[in-house]
Amino acid sequence: MKTYPKPPFKPQQQPVPGEQSRMEPYPDCGESSYEGSGRLAGKIALITGGDSGIGRAVAIAFAREGADVAISYLDEHEDAKETARWVEDAGRECLLLPGDIASHAHCAGIVNDTVAKFGRIDILVNNAAFQMTHETLEEIPDEEWLKTFDVNITAIFRICKAALPNMAEGSSIINTSSVNSDSPSPSLLAYATTKGAIANFTAGLAQMLGKRGIRVNSVAPGPIWTPLIPSTMSEDSVKNFGANTPLGRPGQPVEVAPIYVLLASDEGSYISGERFGVTGGKPIL
Repeated sequence: MKTYPKPPFKPQQQPVPGEQSRMEPYPDCGESSYEGSGRLAGKIALITGGDSGIGRAVAIAFAREGADVAISYLDEHEDAKETARWVEDAGRECLLLPGDIASHAHCAGIVNDTVAKFGRIDILVNNAAFQMTHETLEEIPDEEWLKTFDVNITAIFRICKAALPNMAEGSSIINTSSVNSDSPSPSLLAYATTKGAIANFTAGLAQMLGKRGIRVNSVAPGPIWTPLIPSTMSEDSVKNFGANTPLGRPGQPVEVAPIYVLLASDEGSYISGERFGVTGGKPIL
């Protein structure tokens, strides 16, 4: 079994949204380890936040399983190009879609551009997220609270709404929630609140779309080593990140990707309305 890095890590911080290329240790997104077996052959996937971290790992896994991939990201162009290189190395096409999904128009735009390129959407992964750390409620600016909701949950509503006319029976929507959805970290209050909303949105939408044959699920990661961590947390939090899990370490993005593959594939044809924890041993309710 492969071993993964354990804290303490080198203290490090970056400006938001962070760059994967500057992280130490470098996150493992399956670049040299994930092996596909054709489980998504011929499918078209749109992934938000696909430039790095969990999104990159999912993009690599999907491509190696046979899917073409469209990647939405903010402005981390070098990270996005690296992800595209791995997708193309797998023999699949990759469409890069930079811009801010806090914008209503951009949410519709990434769907329209994906459909213009590939003709449809079979798999929608709503993975992009924004978070900031605060120790008191008074520290949270109104505009930051609203931005967190716009990126983390309102964008999911808008993207799903735009994508559905281009999704046929058998399609799959996968939303990234968090262990914070039922065990909220007080210092991540806005983020945790949106992750609870994502879990509820997913459960409701699954029931709404069942009659159309479209499945909707969410994945609830625990602490995963991604650029979000050094760009939004204190040096001390980064140094000890993941140490409080039963496995004693954060997960690597590659360890999260397989559940997305299952939920996207025909093997998950009777799985809908569920939330799947990938938490290093911490139970979710």
